[in-house]
Amino acid sequence: MVKLLLGTSIAIVSFISYLFAPVETKKETQITLCYVAPADDSMASFATDPAFVALHPAPLPLQYDAMGEKVTFKAPDGTDATGYLVKAKKKSDKWLFVYQEWWGLNDYIRRQSDTFYNDLNGDVNVLALDLYDGKVTDVPAEAGKLVQGAQEARLEAIIKGGLAYVGPKAKIANVGWCFGGGWSLRSGLLGGKQTVGTVMYYGMPVRDVEKLKQLSGDVLGVFATEERISKEVVEEFAANMKAANKTLMYKIYPGVHGFANPSNPKYDEESSKQAYEKAISYLKERFKI
Repeated sequence: MVKLLLGTSIAIVSFISYLFAPVETKKETQITLCYVAPADDSMASFATDPAFVALHPAPLPLQYDAMGEKVTFKAPDGTDATGYLVKAKKKSDKWLFVYQEWWGLNDYIRRQSDTFYNDLNGDVNVLALDLYDGKVTDVPAEAGKLVQGAQEARLEAIIKGGLAYVGPKAKIANVGWCFGGGWSLRSGLLGGKQTVGTVMYYGMPVRDVEKLKQLSGDVLGVFATEERISKEVVEEFAANMKAANKTLMYKIYPGVHGFANPSNPKYDEESSKQAYEKAISYLKERFKI
């Protein structure tokens, strides 16, 4: 028993030493780690990982004259929640919920919301829900803190407030990136039968098959070649969706996490274009446009 405990302690110390070793040392050591599923379905645990933070360089500056307006609505916890709204040209029960990256609801999200609106021919109301209650940053370390500080109960309250705001007759699709990619899927679950589809860009999937069984509509997943939301994570998600008798269509693009975000200095224009064409085609089909 003593030998076992001693061996385990040495292994743990060696692993910790590896994590904080210089890059050169890691390359020389060539330690191979098997896939370990994340402890939960959130991305909060990634926020303290320097390597993951490094995948999110500060967004490039942007000054954008948005088409829509800020709206305020009540959340079920009794507080106000806000969002960015672009109304359909004519009265419509079609709604697209948009979910921010970990930077917050910034001008890039407003611009992308406007892009979706235009490419959906102005027939769909587009609402970007502010999951940070007005907080925005362009500093990676601060963004990590915002992700860590985001409480699930509050996030769900904001989404439920959005659902009440659009009303019970609304047909809703969801789209989001990174932190918002995970919440796009959760929004699909919270929307119940009102959900007509979900697009998630490199977000952490829900792993609970029983929860996935409650999902209305199918899912389009856009993923990157990376270690955290890895091929193994995506394939596990696909297997869980199949077990839940739900449809997942996905593609893993040969780009870094965040490759489709124009704010990212590592933005991959060609892969982003291909992914967006899939996303907008999917949304048009779900909204019957």
